[in-house]
Amino acid sequence: MINLQPNIHWQTPAVTRQEREQRYAQRGRLLWLTGLPGAGKSTIAFALERALFEQNKLCYVLDGDNIRHGLNADLGFSADDRHENLRRIGEVAKLMVDAGQIVIAAFVSPYSSDRQMVRQMFAEEDFDEIHTHCSLDVCEQRDPKGLYARARAGQIQGFTGIDEPYEVPEKPELVINTELLSVQEAVLLMMETLELGSAPV
Repeated sequence: MINLQPNIHWQTPAVTRQEREQRYAQRGRLLWLTGLPGAGKSTIAFALERALFEQNKLCYVLDGDNIRHGLNADLGFSADDRHENLRRIGEVAKLMVDAGQIVIAAFVSPYSSDRQMVRQMFAEEDFDEIHTHCSLDVCEQRDPKGLYARARAGQIQGFTGIDEPYEVPEKPELVINTELLSVQEAVLLMMETLELGSAPV
């Protein structure tokens, strides 16, 4: 719980979210991609961003690695730091959704409690949890950044899937099996299932 100082007050914007969404012909929302390292979250997120951009949608990817280069460069990978990492991301995403954007977040986010924390920041219709499902064996075979190999060698501690758990989402809005679907198929599935290409009603 963050305690605000008594002299801090929320300022009401001059432009409403509804006005922005009408201008952009879209509904602001957060698409939260979660899954093991190497499951394809970032690849799918950036491909989806490109597909939406080509449809003139205002969208942006919040990627785990990119965020830790700046906003969350001061955080490590302990349970507490992971929690704070996602809390900050949730708050940033909330501002962007209020600005009428489609926000695509790609984070391992291994703990159900942390994902639930972020979900509770949003109205039900503004948050979609998307599980990029891929077995640990296949993720290790891919190992695009060499992280699994380093974790197995003891060079990385607290690595999700090796010495830290990944809690599989129980009721995500969508499951994408990245062992079976290509990137293009995954993007199409998201576009169709979540009706991302349609204008708001």
